[in-house]
Amino acid sequence: MSTDEKTAKTAAPEDEPTFDESSEAVELTEAGEIAEDSKADDSEESNEKDKPARRKIGDRRLLRATRRNLGVIIVAAALVISAGLATGLYFLQYKPDQETNAAAANVALEAAKNGTVALLSYSPDTLDQDFANAKSNLTGDFLSYYTQFTEQIVTPAAKEKQVKTVAVVVRAGVIEIHRDSAVVLVFINQTTTSKENPDGAFAASSVKVGLKKVDGRWLISAFDPV
Repeated sequence: MSTDEKTAKTAAPEDEPTFDESSEAVELTEAGEIAEDSKADDSEESNEKDKPARRKIGDRRLLRATRRNLGVIIVAAALVISAGLATGLYFLQYKPDQETNAAAANVALEAAKNGTVALLSYSPDTLDQDFANAKSNLTGDFLSYYTQFTEQIVTPAAKEKQVKTVAVVVRAGVIEIHRDSAVVLVFINQTTTSKENPDGAFAASSVKVGLKKVDGRWLISAFDPV
């Protein structure tokens, strides 16, 4: 074997890494893996550290959403309760008042009509009875006025001139009605006879009659020609 062949066999191939180069490659690979593991550990640790913060953010969002939903529920409940109260008040207060007002209007209407006839109808032979009947339909200051007026003016004139008057209600309507007061418009035809005019005189008039409820009765408190 020649010296060149021995040299060729014993010489290391140029493309094969030497021990030192291979060791360095292993060390670099291991270092890279360690670095990657470190990054992964750091990432996991960072994620672990961020979890409480993310949890707090999520809790705050949930709390805000819950508060909003709770507010909507409370408002809706309040509206339902308000509607229920309004309905209850209608059936407990307003509707009975309507029915009461309708019935009261009829009673007040009849009281105004009957009282008007009593006030404007009298005969010289039954003055005391007629005036007593009229005064039973009156109240307040108007009662006082009527008593004084009939005693001082009507009675002497009716007895002296034999005045007799008869009133008839031809139409009447309630103008306003309240729990304890009412106003009724009454249309009247009135015929009056006397010694001077035995054939009688006819008159048509209208009166606004004010009423007040006293001890459950509608009584005339005002009597104003219109």
